[in-house]
Amino acid sequence: MKVLLIKDVKALGKAGEIKEVKDGYGQNFLIGKGLAKLATPEVVEKWKSDKENAAKDLKDEMTRINAEKIILEATEIKIEKPVAPVGIQGSVGNGDISSAISEQLNIELDKKSINLKKALKSTGIHEVDAKLGHGIHATLKVHVIGV
Repeated sequence: MKVLLIKDVKALGKAGEIKEVKDGYGQNFLIGKGLAKLATPEVVEKWKSDKENAAKDLKDEMTRINAEKIILEATEIKIEKPVAPVGIQGSVGNGDISSAISEQLNIELDKKSINLKKALKSTGIHEVDAKLGHGIHATLKVHVIGV
């Protein structure tokens, strides 16, 4: 029986490979546990088209992320906070930066993806690292303005 592996199977092969296996092993174990499908021409063609679509989607997403990185690194994000005797009242955290990016640049960036070692408690320009996905990072310039 020929099966198309959907997931990597130790001692048999990697996902996407077509393997010849015994009927019982293929039907009861591999197909039964969702590790493989019967390798019919339709299943193989669908697998190939799904892989091509996934590769195209990944390429589109990488293009979008790189475009967002260019915009984020070229733009200064401005956040206004009331002035205190020393620094500002309160602090600027991940949520403040995320909402400012959303308002000013129309880019949705989750607050969890902003790496802020400590909350910003002074006016001026601060550099902040942000994870955009797929190992791409952007260095944001956050300008805290006292009002």
